[in-house]
Amino acid sequence: MPATPDDFIRRFGAAWTSRDADALAALLVEDADMGTLTGLWAEGRPAIAEALRAELTGAFSRSRLVTGRAKLRPLGPGAAVVHQRFVLSGVIDVEGRDMGRIAALLTATVLARADGWPAVALTFTATDG
Repeated sequence: MPATPDDFIRRFGAAWTSRDADALAALLVEDADMGTLTGLWAEGRPAIAEALRAELTGAFSRSRLVTGRAKLRPLGPGAAVVHQRFVLSGVIDVEGRDMGRIAALLTATVLARADGWPAVALTFTATDG
C-alpha cells in the first residue's frame, strides 16, 4: 500500500512498467472506481484488475511511461487528489502498429488509512498534451 500520495504515483509507475494488473489494482480500495485509458469503466478491485489486465496485454503490452508534471491537492486531513502527467510510448493498435506517443493524465483521489494511502477513485485518460 502506498505510504504517501507521492508514493502512490511511484508505485503506479512501477506496477505499470512491470505490467502487473494485480499490483495496480491493489493501489485502490476494494470498492474503488476506475476509468481506464481505453475508456473502460470498472467498479471494485477485481473488475479493475481485469480491465487493466486486458489493456496491459493488449494496446499497452509494450508501453513505456515517462513521468511528467505532478500536482497534489490536499482536501483536508487525510485526503488528497493526485494529478500526474505521463507520456506513453510503445502503444500498439489492434494490428500491432505503433501509435506514437500519447499524453495521459492520471487523477486519483487518495485517502489516508492505517495501512497507507489507497485511491478510492482513479481516472487515467489521454490528453492533448
